[in-house]
Amino acid sequence: MEETTAEKILRQAPVDGILLTNAANMRYAAGFTGEGYVYLSARRSIVVTDSRYTLSASAECPGFEVIQLDNRGYYEPLIQAVKEDVIWSLGIEDQEMTVAGYDALLEEMMKAELEELQTEPLKDYVTAYRAVKRPEEIAYIKEAEAIGDRAFERLLPRLEPGMTEKQAAAWIEFLMKEEGAEGFSFDTIAASGIHSAMPHAVPTDKKLENGDFLTMDFGCRYKGYCSDMTRTVVIGRVSERQREVYNTVLRAQQAALDGMRPGMTGKEIDALARNVIKEAGYDACFGHALGHSVGLDIHEKPVFSPKGETEIRPGMVITVEPGIYIEGFGGVRIEDLVVITEGGCENLTHSPKELIVIENGAG
Repeated sequence: MEETTAEKILRQAPVDGILLTNAANMRYAAGFTGEGYVYLSARRSIVVTDSRYTLSASAECPGFEVIQLDNRGYYEPLIQAVKEDVIWSLGIEDQEMTVAGYDALLEEMMKAELEELQTEPLKDYVTAYRAVKRPEEIAYIKEAEAIGDRAFERLLPRLEPGMTEKQAAAWIEFLMKEEGAEGFSFDTIAASGIHSAMPHAVPTDKKLENGDFLTMDFGCRYKGYCSDMTRTVVIGRVSERQREVYNTVLRAQQAALDGMRPGMTGKEIDALARNVIKEAGYDACFGHALGHSVGLDIHEKPVFSPKGETEIRPGMVITVEPGIYIEGFGGVRIEDLVVITEGGCENLTHSPKELIVIENGAG
């Protein structure tokens, strides 16, 4: 019988039991989408939640015992299971658990006279399992990205001078919902004119004007999995300098897409794009990493960055998003989402990348 994801995680763990509190990790290990926690040991797998989620948890988490919280205390089911399982070391998600949550856990352990129970930080242990995606995970991400492609295609005829950044962002989100999105990967970015020089600008009431760059960074969720893409267009008319900056970013991205191979480090892949931008004289205008992994969370590991030492493996899903940002002028970012393959990568983003000029509301 094939091992479950929870069994695989536990089998190689440096502890006897595992307490999961990170929402993405709970979903990955158990299929659980509600609030509460998941406990794993060699003897049992438990989802602990409240009455809002018990029915859905029973449907989502086959093979898991679902325990409903009551007035005995939040960690009481965990403490009971730990005692029955004779657990000596309990792995906790130290990067997720709050100080208050940890203090509450220690207090319950002391009440139960579990002084010998050791809590061990799991660090990136569980999230590392999520780096290489299973085929069904890749299928969900592909569909999420396809939703973004369809929304972008429908958005272009609606863009026009006089529309605000907030309106552009609202249209993107509305169209993604219409195309099947469950929700959004992050707050949509729509940054025009000099605002586009801010990589994570928040949409404002600024109106789109002739001659503006408009950078749109957006993503959605499908069956819990995220998409991510960015496209930059020009409103009304385009200058030669805008074309030069845009084409430099496009060449940088293509260099990375063409050159990446499994076994390379994130640092090496980042350099493929960064060197193009540097040679064009814009090295100081590209301050962020080339890309980040995507899955149940919008920002996962590994990354393409100047400090990325992790070797890239087939099945990883990572963005490729070089940019040039010039204060007082504007900025360009082009972002695709790729799956690492045995021979390079498969691009999941299919929206056009040639410079699009929006004229009279028609893309």
